[in-house]
Amino acid sequence: MTGQEKAQGPKHKKDLTRRKVIIAGAGAVLAAGAGGSFAAGAFAGEETAAAKGKASGTSGEACYKLTSETTEGPYYIDADKLRRDITEEQEGIPLTLRLKVIDADTCKPLANAAVDIWHCNALGVYSGYEAMGSGGGGGGGGTPPSGTPSGTPSGTPTGSPTGAPPGGGGGGGGGHEEPTDDERYLRGTWRTDKKGEVVFRTVFPGWYQGRCVHIHTKVHVNGTWTEAGYEGGTTCHTGQLFFDEASVLATAEVAPYSTNTTTRTTLDEDTIYPGNGTEGGLLKLKYKKGAIAKGVDATLTMGVDPEATQDGTGGSAQPGASAPASASATAS
Repeated sequence: MTGQEKAQGPKHKKDLTRRKVIIAGAGAVLAAGAGGSFAAGAFAGEETAAAKGKASGTSGEACYKLTSETTEGPYYIDADKLRRDITEEQEGIPLTLRLKVIDADTCKPLANAAVDIWHCNALGVYSGYEAMGSGGGGGGGGTPPSGTPSGTPSGTPTGSPTGAPPGGGGGGGGGHEEPTDDERYLRGTWRTDKKGEVVFRTVFPGWYQGRCVHIHTKVHVNGTWTEAGYEGGTTCHTGQLFFDEASVLATAEVAPYSTNTTTRTTLDEDTIYPGNGTEGGLLKLKYKKGAIAKGVDATLTMGVDPEATQDGTGGSAQPGASAPASASATAS
């Protein structure tokens, strides 16, 4: 990992970029967790925590800590499909991701915000960048590895812009990479409801060289929802969502994750994860012990500053200053 890949200090500048996403067909539906067993009360504990924070806070003190800003990574595509089920028949453990977006200062939910998520598949490959390969190979095409990983990682990760996908394969800096193909699996955008909640159906991400298991996310506000999708607005949060070590080790026993021989970076070894729990994007997970293959339910409340504009480098921009246009590509 390079210094560019580490979260940078706050900077403020205005982002006046235009966003437009393509609406999926009416057949796209919200899928419940495996067997529908995870649907009830997913946010109850987090809402209570937020309320407690507000009650115990003093005048002028934020009611909820801001969720950590992290780098966008090189594999963001600003033209994803507007949908909640982003699986596209990708193999892997079913994952229901439930996010709640709130104003960290007032704890009020942010309704009608656009939330992007994108992540690699079970073998560490990002759609749109299949030519970059999986877990290394210097950016070559590569063939998904075979074999069984050891229960714990061996040695210190050696991932770098020269030994792994550019910029750490989607986790760090290194600049935006232009897409190499038209695939768009495991990418999507959806709006928050009046409670600030949004739910996605996907698969548990895999891993690649130099990074722990993670999901990328962005939150956009002040845009316009139209028949064509979501346009305009600003990006008030750019972050990553993380998984605890026990859950990742459990997935490593399940195909196709078990065929990934890439050296795995743990959460503690990762250079992007801030190490501060839920505030840093660490997801709360629910799954049946010994049966993770049946599905995982992941939840997180994200406290954001709707007045800020994030530049995708782990910092924000001063209101009134200009910002570079976010990377975009038209999905065909």
